[in-house]
Amino acid sequence: MGQVLVLNASYEPLNITTWRRATVMMLKGKAESLEHDPHHRLRADLHVPTVIRLRQFVHVPFRQLTLTRRNLFQRDNHCCQYCGAHGGQLSIDHVLPRSRGGADTWENVTTACLRCNVRKGNRTPQEANMPLRRKPHRPAGHLSFEARRQIDSGRRADWAKYVIGG
Repeated sequence: MGQVLVLNASYEPLNITTWRRATVMMLKGKAESLEHDPHHRLRADLHVPTVIRLRQFVHVPFRQLTLTRRNLFQRDNHCCQYCGAHGGQLSIDHVLPRSRGGADTWENVTTACLRCNVRKGNRTPQEANMPLRRKPHRPAGHLSFEARRQIDSGRRADWAKYVIGG
């Protein structure tokens, strides 16, 4: 028993909550269960939910995802964006180097292994003849990104059909 994905009435991810809070929302009639844990029951007629959907639509303002080392590595799947090496010692590379006016933005930073980062040095990928495998971009939304992390780790495979991007 653990976390529950909360969907808005429009089926878009809204929140991640505890199974207790989700169960209370279901019992009060504010939400319905879409997925449940087949191994855990609260009562004979009530399974522990893993995905619920609110019955009423709730408007929530958009929240930007913070650019952190952990989030950047997650976006790039812990993979060097120049040579494709997985894991190991990864670093953050600025596509347009900071010494040449490059900013700390989602669109200008990428994951690189130490070898590629040193090889690229103070040049752009074009100048170093090191094309990027994927163009850096800002991840979709904060919640989708967090939910995608749970799915990718294998803890919440049942959330996959409700979460886009990440």
